[in-house]
Amino acid sequence: MPLPRAVLALCLTLATWPAAAIVGGADTPPGGAVMVLNAVGGVCTGIVLAPDAVLTAGHCAAGPHALRVHYRGTDGAPVLVEVAARAVHPGYDPGAVTKRRRSIDLALVRTAEPLPPRFAPATLGTAPARAGESLTLAGYGASRPGDPRSTGTFRSVAVPVVEPYGPSGILLWLQGGQGAGACQGDSGGPVTGTDGAVLAVSAWIGGACGGLTQAVRLGPQRDWLDRTLGGWGITARWTP
Repeated sequence: MPLPRAVLALCLTLATWPAAAIVGGADTPPGGAVMVLNAVGGVCTGIVLAPDAVLTAGHCAAGPHALRVHYRGTDGAPVLVEVAARAVHPGYDPGAVTKRRRSIDLALVRTAEPLPPRFAPATLGTAPARAGESLTLAGYGASRPGDPRSTGTFRSVAVPVVEPYGPSGILLWLQGGQGAGACQGDSGGPVTGTDGAVLAVSAWIGGACGGLTQAVRLGPQRDWLDRTLGGWGITARWTP
């Protein structure tokens, strides 16, 4: 299949500009993280669950646009992998933010070919997060708001859990501060606990970059994740 022109242009940009992500964060080895790009220039982060399965935010995979999984080869050149299948959580609501409705903003993407072994599958966790607890937010998003050229390097930052609307069994919120937090392109990125397990997936940023980040907890969605992956012959790694 020919490479969508917008995706090709974006990859050339990522390959030729120095980049950073998550405002106020620090460069971090990507481990099990890739980028998810769509044919109209959308950029998201993805979490590798298996050599051919990536978890991301639902709004990153919803709609008719072609998707590609992107990473840099060992020589630094951009690599694009075609997508063979995608599954958006049935609880995803594209109008949730404007209409103040709850949305389970998750999606799974199956690649047409395996990713390199250096992308170690992430371990998923079910533990609830409590207000005041510090979790690590990571992604390939912009480090300079509004500047797509600052997208493309995996970075992370520790931010506290807050409960602006009370505790939730579905969502969690992370409060950035002093210029540290998520930005455009970090959607789909991992939110990890102290043991390194991915507890949630970044889905939405309230206000400016580095502000309040909403993430979808994975524990309550374990049944959907396991059933969908099982249909692809894949098993996710979960903490005991």
